[in-house]
Amino acid sequence: MPTLKKEVVLSGRGIHSGAAVKIVVRPFDRKGIFFHRIDIPNSELIEARFDNVGDTKMRNTTIGMPGGAHVQTIEHLMAALFISGIDSAIIEINGQETPILDGSAAVFIDAFRGAGVTPGKMKKIVVRRPVVALARDVRRMLPLGLRIKLWFYDLMSGRRSDGYVKLVPNDGGALDISATLVYREKIIGRQTYEYKFDGSKQSVADFIGNIARARTFGKYSEWEYLKARGMGRGADETNVIALNDAGDGTLNALIWPDEFVRHKIIDAVGDMATSGGMIAGRLESYKGSHAMNNVVLKKLFSDPRNYDIVECETN
Repeated sequence: MPTLKKEVVLSGRGIHSGAAVKIVVRPFDRKGIFFHRIDIPNSELIEARFDNVGDTKMRNTTIGMPGGAHVQTIEHLMAALFISGIDSAIIEINGQETPILDGSAAVFIDAFRGAGVTPGKMKKIVVRRPVVALARDVRRMLPLGLRIKLWFYDLMSGRRSDGYVKLVPNDGGALDISATLVYREKIIGRQTYEYKFDGSKQSVADFIGNIARARTFGKYSEWEYLKARGMGRGADETNVIALNDAGDGTLNALIWPDEFVRHKIIDAVGDMATSGGMIAGRLESYKGSHAMNNVVLKKLFSDPRNYDIVECETN
């Protein structure tokens, strides 16, 4: 079981809660990624698995029950663990949300690689039959009030709920991701980015050099709206790409013109890591979301004929 050689300590703020938080990521002799809420007495371990996702809110991935012990916004951390080759760890956390740090996965990856990772076998989940999650199907699962709000938001913004996330078979040797964003904001427009992870050092280097630093993003004018609803309270120009109100520029500099869609690759990798292994198949994400990523995994594992499980060595 690949795990850390020594513990890693990171501190920061939660992007939604705005609260100060510290995590201690420790080596673990049990397969899986587990969170421990040390701020809650007698709290049980919370496994970071697709079937333990309690909320997505269309903007982040939360494990555990929102009304009880849970950990919010785990996707960047999960992506960093996966890319670093770690499938066994216990994460002590003294709050409800992981630290956003710089809004990317890069700081997490640097810390894990600096600590070192023990070699071992990782589970590979080979996609055998196509499965798809549609935006409209995901929305039907939401409470009526939230569905109405999203309908009005789409109406005002001019966006269409025609997104999907699909998993289809490939040669069984890699996770191939193709992500496409379509935004009416001119600075984003339509962007597509493709990434292939096959466990090789080259695929890891590609992620670190071309994807890991991509930051989350949002409109500056939306921050007050989000904060009033308990979200985005820790967001600022140090951890979010802030789009101006006109949608034709940003208030802070971009690393790449298509940094927006590169960040979606981080989100997709992090969400796929909640499968408990390496998904070997092609992931097609068109206007995708955390909710659709989670539903497509649930559909994949709903029928044993959809996949095979094999073990592969980590580098």
